[in-house]
Amino acid sequence: MIVITLTKVPQSLRGDLTKWYQEIQTGVYVGNVSARVRDLLWARVVKNIDKGEATMVYSTNNELGYQMRTTRNNYQVVDYDGIPLIMHLNTVSAPTKHGFSNASKYHRAKVMSHKVNKGLPNKSQKQIVAIDLETTGLNVMTDKIISIGAVKKNKNGKIDQFYKLIRIDGDIQEKITKLTGISSNLLATQGIELELALHQLKEFVGQSVIMGYNLRFDQGFLSYGFKKINQPVLSNQMVDIMPVVKKSNRFLDNYRLSTVLEEYSIKNLEPHHALSDAQATFELGIKLIEKGYLLI
Repeated sequence: MIVITLTKVPQSLRGDLTKWYQEIQTGVYVGNVSARVRDLLWARVVKNIDKGEATMVYSTNNELGYQMRTTRNNYQVVDYDGIPLIMHLNTVSAPTKHGFSNASKYHRAKVMSHKVNKGLPNKSQKQIVAIDLETTGLNVMTDKIISIGAVKKNKNGKIDQFYKLIRIDGDIQEKITKLTGISSNLLATQGIELELALHQLKEFVGQSVIMGYNLRFDQGFLSYGFKKINQPVLSNQMVDIMPVVKKSNRFLDNYRLSTVLEEYSIKNLEPHHALSDAQATFELGIKLIEKGYLLI
């Protein structure tokens, strides 16, 4: 029998343990696996525990019939004539650090470097524009762009917005209308031709760095759109911030935009609306830059 208790650990670690143990109460896991699997799982707990704490008790052949392990800084498991005891430490010389891989150390170095240079003028700072598209589906070849949203900060520090509905041939599926709020009638009455929209977008973007969340999706549709109207594709620097979030936030339950925005306390009042998503993505990118996670 094995019992593990977890406190203040990443949610992803809790979910990981449920593959082998049963969670009988919040943070309390019970199971019965081999000693090899038990040790491997404990190593995984220690590696991914972040700032939390964990204690494990498991059956073994000693006088009490069980053994203990813990990561708690103010407690230590000691052996007293073959009997495992938990000793409370009055003073803790230094906190135990868990799971600092080379990648983690590299990330911390980047953050420290950013903090050191935060007060210095950044001569290489570039203008950033966040882009988001709504489409009739996921296939670049067969589906179509129905709206384009973009947001940037101008030289005066004010936010400039770009939003266009795109007229298409054919009707929009009901599920797309429910998701985006865009109907066939709306596009017919307020939409413009794709060629005009892309021309205006290129003017709005200028030489700015283009940023997006899962930008490869939007970039694919934009590139195909420009080729369709026999115009050069955008040659701007492209920055997809989804991989940045995955590296800097390893313990999120998922990496949907809504989940990430909640993690960074960013409100998106109209999800799946190109302009609203672009605005939220812009704010997310700025926060990642301020935290030193994203360098442009």
